[in-house]
Amino acid sequence: MHNLLLLLPTFLGLLAARASAECTRETLKAITDQVLAAQTAGQTNFTSLSSTVTYTENRKKVDIKSGVLSKALKVDHARAQHDVPQCAAFTEFIVTNSAAPYVIASQLRVDNATNKVAQFDSIVTTKGDWLFNITGTYHWASQEKWDAIPADKRDTRAAIKAAGDAYCDLFNDKSVKVPWGQPCARLEGGAYTGKGQASDRCDVGVPSGVKLVNRQYVIDEEYGTVDIQMDFGGTPGGSGGMPDSHEFRLEGGKLRYVHTLSSCGGRACRT
Repeated sequence: MHNLLLLLPTFLGLLAARASAECTRETLKAITDQVLAAQTAGQTNFTSLSSTVTYTENRKKVDIKSGVLSKALKVDHARAQHDVPQCAAFTEFIVTNSAAPYVIASQLRVDNATNKVAQFDSIVTTKGDWLFNITGTYHWASQEKWDAIPADKRDTRAAIKAAGDAYCDLFNDKSVKVPWGQPCARLEGGAYTGKGQASDRCDVGVPSGVKLVNRQYVIDEEYGTVDIQMDFGGTPGGSGGMPDSHEFRLEGGKLRYVHTLSSCGGRACRT
């Protein structure tokens, strides 16, 4: 009994460590709520942000204090997805202010031990970026239905990721089979392939010979989504392409929605 008592503090310490390392959807939701509040207020620190966070915008490391998070923005449309197995989250913010419009797609990676955001990666688009049109973006995004999928109809993480990868692989290999849905609509910048009809299609306007590389993922089975941040037209392990976010929603094994953001980084870009 004496030996057991001696071991009790160690045992309790292990239980506490395990509890602190548990990532939950509720924890991630609280974090994405804080990110929205921080962006609205223009605050570059909040309770769940690590003091040593790695922060990037458009695939480049920047000082968070001078990034877009430091701007107080009225967010007109916000959506968040939560990846419990990776302890990660995704947010999409649409800001329609005509003087300074933005569409921002962010991936957040949380340290299990502290429940604080250790990595914060944003693709930030505004006037002059690929097909940027804030009126079109807000109009179509606000009409789409990205709700929770009933448990018995959800696709697996593997299927959701595979669908997103197939779409991305198609740009460099036309033999890839993509699980196209119909209807399916792609919001690219402010351009939309759909009309809100049953005949809407996503398999249009896909270029050839372009590599979509250096991918990082946030997957949410409950909502059938995967966001992939990557270099559009870059080199594996390097860079050189456009900083890009492609988010997909899968319903019944088929693509239903695609949202794409590409930053032109000040270079000549079609709008």
